[in-house]
Amino acid sequence: MIFDQSEFEIRCEWGEQGVAQLAPISDVVIIIDVLSFSTCVEIANSRGAIVFPYLWKDHSAQDFATSINAELADRRNSGSRYELSPASLAQVANNTRLVLPSPNGSTLSLKTGKTPTLAGCLRNSRAIAATATTYGKRISVIPAGEKWQDGSLRPSFEDWVGAGAILSHLKGNLSPEAQAAIAAYQTAQSNLKSLLKRCSSGKELIEKRFEQDVDLATELEVSDCVPTLVNSAYVDRAAQQTP
Repeated sequence: MIFDQSEFEIRCEWGEQGVAQLAPISDVVIIIDVLSFSTCVEIANSRGAIVFPYLWKDHSAQDFATSINAELADRRNSGSRYELSPASLAQVANNTRLVLPSPNGSTLSLKTGKTPTLAGCLRNSRAIAATATTYGKRISVIPAGEKWQDGSLRPSFEDWVGAGAILSHLKGNLSPEAQAAIAAYQTAQSNLKSLLKRCSSGKELIEKRFEQDVDLATELEVSDCVPTLVNSAYVDRAAQQTP
């Protein structure tokens, strides 16, 4: 296939079609949604919470959460105790069970099939890369991107740079797409916080008064947590929890 980058060991492609093309021929898939799903999952898992990804704007989310004895982390400004906001999860209690819908990272997490799946962000980029190599040589990094009003993919600066941060720690035969993501990260690395605050997604969150979420998301390599999808839920690989 022309678009599956199968001649390369280390691959990178955007969004849902990226998952469709690369997941079936990969040893592991890494989902990148820096603002904010992957960052939310890393923060929650690092505190011992269990995170169930769920489809966005699906009215069955609350019923699903109730059925598995979990809390629903709703969209920002919903009034819920936990939201799709890293700051709202910074004090989540150990063993809390969370259902976390999102339009990008969560949705992609549900589409990787039987391929081992990790959630990566800037905070855990080095740890994610190190763990990915334990699954095999065929590693696919999927920047989730955002959505335009018409539902089409909007490639996002933060996910491109987040993908590059992880890819920069991987050794192997890199696709041109992976090399380009690394170059983007290396260009941004010395000024990450400022650039993420000035990119479109960052400006949107700051305008909505969620600047703390951007601050948390821009912290680089501060976590050894490796969110791993096990039985349809993300848990920290080291914690060996059973969802």
